Amino acid sequence: MQPGAGSSLNELVQTAQSAARAGRLDAAASAWERVLTAEPNHPQGLLFLGQQSLRRGDTRGATQMLLRAQEAAPSDPIIALNLAFAHRAAGNGDAEMAALTAALVADPYCYPALLARGALQERVGQRREAARSYRDALKIVPPDDRLSPDLKAAVVQARKTVNDNIEALDAYLTAKLGPLRGKHAATQNRFDEAKDGMIGKKKIYVSEADLLRVPRLPAIPFFDRSHFPWLADFEAQTQAIREELFFLLRAKKDGFKPYMHYPPGAPLNQWAELNNSPRWSALDLWKEGRRIEEHAAVCPRTMAALEAVPLSFIPGIAPNALFSALEPHTHIPAHNGSTNARALVHLPLIVPGPARFRVANDIREWKEGEAWVFDDTIEHEAWNDADRLRGIMIVDVWNPLLSEAERELIAAAIAAFYEFYSGA
Repeated sequence: MQPGAGSSLNELVQTAQSAARAGRLDAAASAWERVLTAEPNHPQGLLFLGQQSLRRGDTRGATQMLLRAQEAAPSDPIIALNLAFAHRAAGNGDAEMAALTAALVADPYCYPALLARGALQERVGQRREAARSYRDALKIVPPDDRLSPDLKAAVVQARKTVNDNIEALDAYLTAKLGPLRGKHAATQNRFDEAKDGMIGKKKIYVSEADLLRVPRLPAIPFFDRSHFPWLADFEAQTQAIREELFFLLRAKKDGFKPYMHYPPGAPLNQWAELNNSPRWSALDLWKEGRRIEEHAAVCPRTMAALEAVPLSFIPGIAPNALFSALEPHTHIPAHNGSTNARALVHLPLIVPGPARFRVANDIREWKEGEAWVFDDTIEHEAWNDADRLRGIMIVDVWNPLLSEAERELIAAAIAAFYEFYSGA
C-alpha cells in the first residue's frame, strides 16, 4: 500500500461494503478487487471474492481465495466456515472438518458451524455424533423467524436428527434395562423421568419462586396425599361447595374479577392475552390473609369446609381461598408461583368436559371432587378444552415438608419484607 493511501483504501472498503449490503454484488466485487490491488491480503476482500467464486461454482478459485483469507485472519470464524463450504463443494470431507473445527476454536458459539459439522457427520454416517453437534447448535440457535432459508432448513434437519437419536437411545436403554425395570416396577416413576432428562426427551423442572424459595426442599410437582390427612374430608364437601359456586355464578357474577390484572406499563410477557380478561376470573373468599365478608356471607358451607383446612397464615399475604373460573377453550400459560413454602390445593367443582393441568412433566385430567396439592413454584399450566366454563377452588396451605419453626420464621420474614416496601 502506498504511503498516504489509507483514507482512499478505507473509502474503497466502505464502497464495497455498501454495495454488498444493497445487493449490488457485481459492484461490490469490483470494489473489493480494487481493495486487493492496494492490499493483496485484505481478509474481508478475500472472503467476499471467495464467496463469489463459490456461488459461481469455481470451487478451486474459492478455496485458494479463502485459504489466503484464513492466513490473513486465522481467528475469524466466518472465514473458516466459508472455507469449510468450499471444501464441501470440492468433496473434501477431511478438509471440511478441519475448517469447521477452526471456526469453532475461534468461536465455540458459532451455531452455523455446529450445524454444518452435524450435517457433515450425518453425511459420513456418524449419526450419533451428528446428533450431539446438532443438540449443541439447537441450544443457541436464534428463533426461526430470524434465520435465513438455508439455516432454517438446517435447523429443521437438526431437530429431526436429534429427535430420531433420542428415540433410538430410548429404545436401546429400554432393552438394556428391561429386566431391572421388571424387578423394580413399583419405584420406577422418578427414575423414568431422570432417564428421560438424561437423554433429552424431557426437561427436569425445578422450583423457581418469584418471592422466596426455601433451599433444600425437594421439587415435588404433586405431593403425596398422605401428607394431608384432612384432604378426603375436604373433598367430601364438593357438592355443597359446588352449589354455592353455582349460586355465585348466577347471582353474583360481578364478583368474579380477572385473575390477572397487571397495571398499564407493566411487562406482560405470557399474560398479554389474559391480563384484565374475564376468560380467567376469580372470586375471593380469603385474600392475602383477609376474609372477604361479602362473599363469605353467601358461602357458609364453603367457609365451614375451609375452617377444617390448615390454611397457611402469613400476615397480609395469606391465606388465599378463591373460586377460579376458566372460560371454554382457554389456556392458562406456563408460569411459576411466589414461594415454595406454600402448596396449593385445587378442588375441581365444575368440569363439563376435557380439561387438563400440567405441573412439570406430569399432566392430569380434572375430575370433579378429586383434589390434588402441588408446588406452584414448579412450572405449571392449565387448559379448559370443554365447551363450557370450568370451575375450581384454590386454597393456600403450607408445604408439608416445612417444620413448624420454619413456618413461623417464614411467615414473619415475608410479612416484614412487605412492611419494608410499604413504608410501614
